Amino acid sequence: MSKVRILALAAAIIMPAEGLRQTVYFDPPGIPTICWGHTGPEVKMGQKWSMDQCKAALDKDMLIAYEIVKRCAPGAPDTVTAAFTSAVYNIGPTVACKSTAANLLAAANYRAACDQLPRWNKSRVAGVLVELPGLTKRRAAEQKLCLSGIT
Repeated sequence: MSKVRILALAAAIIMPAEGLRQTVYFDPPGIPTICWGHTGPEVKMGQKWSMDQCKAALDKDMLIAYEIVKRCAPGAPDTVTAAFTSAVYNIGPTVACKSTAANLLAAANYRAACDQLPRWNKSRVAGVLVELPGLTKRRAAEQKLCLSGIT
C-alpha cells in the first residue's frame, strides 16, 4: 500500500471525527483549534481560514503524524500505520512512541497494540480527565481499521 493510500485511510477517520470549522474555536480541553482539528501557535481566536488554508494544514498535520508512526513503528502493517496516524494526529506522538501501545508496536504485537486504542478516549476538561463520546467513537473506528489488516 502506498503512503497516499495510508493517508487516505487515516483521513477517512480524521476528517469526520474532527469536523470542519473555518473559524477558530476552543476544543474540549480549551485549545484554540481550526479546520479539521488543527492547533498551533498560529491559531488565534477570531481567525477565519479559507478552504485552501484548511486543506494545507490537514495535509501537513497528517504527514507529520504519518512520519511519527513510521519512525516509531517501522514495518507495521499499513492499516495499523493508518490507524495510528489518525491517533497521533489527534493526541500526539505518545500513543505510537511512548506508551503500552508503542511497546506492543515495537514488539510487532499488532493485535494487542490495536486493542490499546480504545483506552485513549479521555481528555482533560476543566482540569478533570473525562471520557469523551466523540473520542470513544473515533478510537473504535481506529481500532476497527487497525485490526482489519492483521491476519
